[in-house]
Amino acid sequence: MARPPPPPPPPGEDSSDASANRLPITLLQPSQRKHHFSKSTRLFRTVRSAFRSFPILATPGCHLSSPSLRRNSVSRADGHVHGATRTTGTLFGYRKARITLAFQDNPRSLPHLLLELAVPTAKFMQDMGSTGLIRVALECEKKTDAAVGKSSRVLNEPVWTAFVNGRNVGYAARREPTELDLRVMQMLHAVSMGAGVLPEDMTDPADGELTYMRAYFDRVIGSKDSETFYMLNPDGTGGPELSIFFVRI
Repeated sequence: MARPPPPPPPPGEDSSDASANRLPITLLQPSQRKHHFSKSTRLFRTVRSAFRSFPILATPGCHLSSPSLRRNSVSRADGHVHGATRTTGTLFGYRKARITLAFQDNPRSLPHLLLELAVPTAKFMQDMGSTGLIRVALECEKKTDAAVGKSSRVLNEPVWTAFVNGRNVGYAARREPTELDLRVMQMLHAVSMGAGVLPEDMTDPADGELTYMRAYFDRVIGSKDSETFYMLNPDGTGGPELSIFFVRI
């Protein structure tokens, strides 16, 4: 009796090895440099001490400080914050699925921080386009030094309570990059800034197209309990503004 034919390949894959058509991952390891606070940086931290209280809850919602305390008061004409470290940030995800945020040393390196927010990608991108100003506050509770370790930074926390423009949207979780995350980073390795939709073969039948937005961010370290990322617009133009605050309270 003849053997039955093999089952068909999964949707979206050829009968040949699908991985043969995928781009090899050539991203570099993130740098292991430690962040030291110079005299100018310590002075800058003092000037920006008001920002360290931005995400702290005053009521059941999260209320950020007055717009008059925005970064423009301490930044150069090109939008770069004095004393900050420049990094690459990418927001991406399927339109109907949760948005992912990845930070890299540069577009050709592996992400050193990857977060998943409990907000649909399409909703987040729509809000950025309509309001032009998005402030994401990620809060977690302080633990004792014995539990968290004296050298542990706020970015090492596994989960935060997330607020978008003062509204509680659930949680944000840090995770390791998946195969899909690495494919996206590899496809965008030559892109420093921009937004768009990735090729159709990466579209999900249920969750829709895979969209992305990439820009440079200024990383400001206030303390081991407070860090902030500010999105930079090309040439200081007045495009959408995105600020992400990490705070341990």
